[in-house]
Amino acid sequence: KTVNHNSHLDFASGLETMRRIHNSTFVPKFSYGKWTWNKALERLEFDPVKDAELEKQDYVKTCGFKFSKTINQLDELIFLQEFQRSELTHDADVILVQDIKNVVLFLAPSETITRDFILFLHTFTVDRFLRALIIYFENYLKMVEFVLIRRDEISGEKAQIQSEDTNEIKRIYSSYLTQHRLLLAREYSLIIAGEGEMKRYYHITPIVNISQSIKDKRFHETFLAYSTQLVWIAMHRRAYEYIDLEMYRLFRSEHFKLKRYAHINFTEAEANMLYGKNYKRVNYRAQNSPLIQELANVATENLPILWIGERKYRGTDLRIHQLELEYIVPDSQLTLIDTCHGILGHPKKLYNTLLEINWEEVRFKNFSEIYDPYQLVRQPALKIPNIDEEKIRKHAQKFDTYYHVRLQYERVSKAVIDKWCRRDAIMAYFTTEGMITNIVTQCEREITSDTYGPSVEEITSKFLARKRLLRKE
Repeated sequence: KTVNHNSHLDFASGLETMRRIHNSTFVPKFSYGKWTWNKALERLEFDPVKDAELEKQDYVKTCGFKFSKTINQLDELIFLQEFQRSELTHDADVILVQDIKNVVLFLAPSETITRDFILFLHTFTVDRFLRALIIYFENYLKMVEFVLIRRDEISGEKAQIQSEDTNEIKRIYSSYLTQHRLLLAREYSLIIAGEGEMKRYYHITPIVNISQSIKDKRFHETFLAYSTQLVWIAMHRRAYEYIDLEMYRLFRSEHFKLKRYAHINFTEAEANMLYGKNYKRVNYRAQNSPLIQELANVATENLPILWIGERKYRGTDLRIHQLELEYIVPDSQLTLIDTCHGILGHPKKLYNTLLEINWEEVRFKNFSEIYDPYQLVRQPALKIPNIDEEKIRKHAQKFDTYYHVRLQYERVSKAVIDKWCRRDAIMAYFTTEGMITNIVTQCEREITSDTYGPSVEEITSKFLARKRLLRKE
């Protein structure tokens, strides 16, 4: 198949919002190597020089799929031109879930790129699920760090004695994590129920009621691998083993762990605090995933959590007000409530094309403990709760709600989805036939050009069209 592209790669817009990995603007058309004379055949032969970086295993294996960790210079230019989020979308200068989606899709192996999977990822239900997944793992990794620190403090020669207040704070932290897990379970149940926009991806064929088990298994494995990579990138590419292990536990249960890590071993008390009181391990024939177990045993005081994002909460429970604020505030405005969800809401100019933070750029921003809107200087920490907080929640008053909440979601255009479905063809086109415009070619073209650029009317019409798109009427 041929891919028609009339426009050349213009990566100037990418430089304004995101730091490039490869600083040079020149991409060689031919492979690196040298010409040698073959005496036996009496002809010149090209001996390619293979890049040492490409020979390494620069990939992460997740659920059996190999996701790339690096990109070469040509791939970066293709991504900036063809696949990055357009500047005409809302909040184009900050990192949103869609930006992380694009990076993971670009690094994903070819066998995962199918039209059904691309359409599935760009639905409102999946977008809410991925955002809830990032919020959950933001709190889960904090809890894991807390567990490891407490493990060191209560062991050794200078071990500390735990008081009853310490155990009560641990129970409160465990209930916090359960509440975030409950929100994640709600979003996950909307996917597996197969209703609404998820109906076309449901594994049971209508009328005949026959399950497409093989197809659904493959689809689930792909989505699980994709979600793991997305969360890992959103968490600054740290603690991959803990993320991978918890993803397996949440969606498979401990009976079906495909990968184990010898250095990750939680005691029974630590596991009870991390996994909550609703987690039960039974025979594998009757085992439900931990997310479904959370929905089957919802405490009375946690029932309003299931309406977060759907209805405006009216009551006296401060904890639910806090959860609602974190969930309904857009990612681009998280700095207004001093909340951090990984790299969501951070300015793109602090990150490179693969969304890896550029610490040199951060140092020039003069962030400090007083001025740290993105929590890059301050370490992620758990706030010490009130001892009687959970007891007070049981006596909170609830009132009838009259307001429905509508979360902001900007759907991806059909042209972008079609482009993702042809990702390999587009990359092959620019690798073999397409012309990459470097800075020298661009300058030569501008010198020889006799035109004065677009007319005033065209510039004005484009500006007014963009203003109507990005501003509310």
